[in-house]
Amino acid sequence: MSEQLLLREIEIKREKLNRQACRQSLFSEEVIRLSKELDHLLNMYNGWCRDNQPAAPAN
Repeated sequence: MSEQLLLREIEIKREKLNRQACRQSLFSEEVIRLSKELDHLLNMYNGWCRDNQPAAPAN
């Protein structure tokens, strides 16, 4: 998955989570599910960033 696509998916999930959290309890199954999905996407992005960092110069 490309960085731009992953960032877009994160933004979409964040917006869904915010909308749902305004409608329901923060402890509702739906809000918790969306939160976990967002966490997963953020972890994927963190891994993508780690894997795509420039290599440190060798000494």
